[in-house]
Amino acid sequence: MSTDALRPSPESDADPAGAGDRPDAAGPDGSRTGPGLPPVPAWLDEIEGAEALDWVRARNAETLSAYRGGERFEAMRRSIEEILDSPDKIPGVALAAGRLYNFWTDADHPRGLWRRTTWESYRAGAPEAGADSGAGAASGATQWEVLLDLDALGAAEGVPWVWHGASVLRTGPLAGRRALIDLSDGGSDTDVTREFDLDTLSFIAPADGGFHRGPSKGSAVWADDEGGSVLMTADWGPDSLTASGYPRQVRRVRRGQDPAEAEIVLSAPGTSTGVLAYRDRWGRTWVGEHPDFYTEALWLLPRDAAGVDACESAALLARADTTAAPGAVRVPVPASAQAVPARDRLLIRLREPWEEAGATHPAGALLAARLGDFLRGSARLETLFTPTASACLEDFTVTEHHIVLTELDDCVASLEVLTPPPPTGGPWARRRLDLSALAGTDADPAPPAPAPSDETLLRPGRALLAVAAAAVDPRGDDRLWLTVSSFTRPTALALGELDAGGSLGHVEVLRRAPGRFDAKGVVVTQHAAVSEDGTRVPYFQVGRPSAAPAPTMLYGYGGFEVSLGVDYLPVVGKTWLERGGIFVLANIRGGGEYGPDWHRAGLRENRHRVYEDFAAVARALVERGVTTPAQLAVHGGSNGGLLVGNMLTRHPELMGAVVCEVPLLDMGRYTHLLAGASWAAEYGDPDDPAQWEFIRTFSPFHLLEPGRHYPPVLFVTSTRDDRVHPAHARTMAHRMASLGQDVTYFENSEGGHGRASTNAQRALMSALVHEFAWRRLAPGRPD
Repeated sequence: MSTDALRPSPESDADPAGAGDRPDAAGPDGSRTGPGLPPVPAWLDEIEGAEALDWVRARNAETLSAYRGGERFEAMRRSIEEILDSPDKIPGVALAAGRLYNFWTDADHPRGLWRRTTWESYRAGAPEAGADSGAGAASGATQWEVLLDLDALGAAEGVPWVWHGASVLRTGPLAGRRALIDLSDGGSDTDVTREFDLDTLSFIAPADGGFHRGPSKGSAVWADDEGGSVLMTADWGPDSLTASGYPRQVRRVRRGQDPAEAEIVLSAPGTSTGVLAYRDRWGRTWVGEHPDFYTEALWLLPRDAAGVDACESAALLARADTTAAPGAVRVPVPASAQAVPARDRLLIRLREPWEEAGATHPAGALLAARLGDFLRGSARLETLFTPTASACLEDFTVTEHHIVLTELDDCVASLEVLTPPPPTGGPWARRRLDLSALAGTDADPAPPAPAPSDETLLRPGRALLAVAAAAVDPRGDDRLWLTVSSFTRPTALALGELDAGGSLGHVEVLRRAPGRFDAKGVVVTQHAAVSEDGTRVPYFQVGRPSAAPAPTMLYGYGGFEVSLGVDYLPVVGKTWLERGGIFVLANIRGGGEYGPDWHRAGLRENRHRVYEDFAAVARALVERGVTTPAQLAVHGGSNGGLLVGNMLTRHPELMGAVVCEVPLLDMGRYTHLLAGASWAAEYGDPDDPAQWEFIRTFSPFHLLEPGRHYPPVLFVTSTRDDRVHPAHARTMAHRMASLGQDVTYFENSEGGHGRASTNAQRALMSALVHEFAWRRLAPGRPD
């Protein structure tokens, strides 16, 4: 590891991380200071404290005064809002009890409508045969039944409700007549569950037997066919939450019962990250816990299993181990593996190598076994997917007779259908699904032939498309929702059906979204940079070719197994590409683009590799003449905010602007702020002095140096973010401003970790991000 970026700059003899000491200590007045760094007031930690909110309002006023009202900014904001509120966007749907359900927002319904329709009505909105994406769907042809108006509900109850989802009962006499709805106050992760009557279109009060979960980062799901009980995780009182704020107990709550009196079917120790519970589509009940972010213990709960009486709750919470209901069957897979039921089989996805019955299965493999045999210890494992140097498993979906894999090959997705062998035995049948025809008759052409000297191109000439498949009804048939798009091509949605052999039969195009920006002349290419340790790091480049360096936005994430790939870019296209900018997406380590090993290569003490990869892409763009450091902005959010915070402090010479959204930045305290404790498996524990030694090298809050010049930075966060504490952005902005740096700050009053609750809020912040970057990278350049 190179330590150049961690040494003091020539202008300062201060050690930015305190020469190995613990992070900022609180001063006599409660403020935090660091060696050579200005103090940061402790009141910035008080999420809704008076002083903190006064500070936020003052910073917001400064920012909005500098941007709102300008002709270019307002035109951009309006165009983004029009895109987000467009009446011809594709209404995504999910099937439940014979109806198709959708949640919809537009200009007239900023908080949204929950609604449903029939298959026949949804098909009525399909594009005409032979029509291209510009023809669009028959606007308004689909007839929707509005079930719940969140704007009206919020107005009636005085709460800015934000939709978090719904679960419609699919079985029994109440199928399609009852739903469990999750709602958040202002968009935070903390939400409530309320039972909804789909006959009367009203909530069922607890006094009338309705299920209700109070505010928590929990859940409630149906537990039987008749809707007579739910599995609930919630805040059950003292000591019932983990250090990161997630529930420790799963309870089975029966209709009409006080949840506090419900039987306990799983109780996890305080060191756990949280618990889980669900009922699969084949009627089986599963409960489990996450000892940390990347491990899981799972139990199958028999139908007749009785839980532990609620009066034993305190005793269970005091235990140092996990307690499952008597009779629950532990699933014997490695702790780091993910076990997923699929009909009569168990699918096992490995994060680490597993030696079983004399065979070693590699990390990233997908295995299958007969569920009953596996739980009895007599199953034969079948290998469904084995990763290669360039290919990994991204996702899978299960239909009645098949399993459809989404695979990434050098960060580009493809689909493969797996069909189990007949009872007489044999191998699984495999078929590739080619969805390129769904992209439309005027789909993106292959990029132009590369110049012989451009050795950075990665597999030139192949189609760079995004494809996805999801089962319509895993228990009922072999239909698939199919989508295709590209960076410049809007999404096409189709309904397809697999035949007995796994071939895709009739495909019905249901929707084609219209283009949202002028993509004429925009070229998409894929390249590879070389990181500090010699690792090849892919990245996508989108924009119109230019003889001169252009303003460039480099986006990345690099964490938590998250893969970034091809996707349509309506807002980026309108606000950045149309103005002549270049957009670049980096596939750095820490993500999941090449499977578990790619993710693990950037964990904890290896975190520096993530930032070295991103810096390598930035340098490659300059070396290729795409841009210059003064014309390059880096952009990331959440863990990506930590990424660009490290670019800011470790490599300020590589860029001209930084956009840092809902970020982690103070890694000395992150485990003590809201959900931070749950991420110790990703970053390490700063309370352990040995681990702080490597964590301090990627804590931007502690890497700032007096006297050093940093590029202009925009911080965006939300007061209602109860996942990543807004203090990360607040304290970093305060410290940088005290150091005389160019800092722009905006904190939305709601929105949670998603930073916005309505399309109007999203449009404002997207316009702010792109206008901030354009002003810093291309001052005086005409649009």
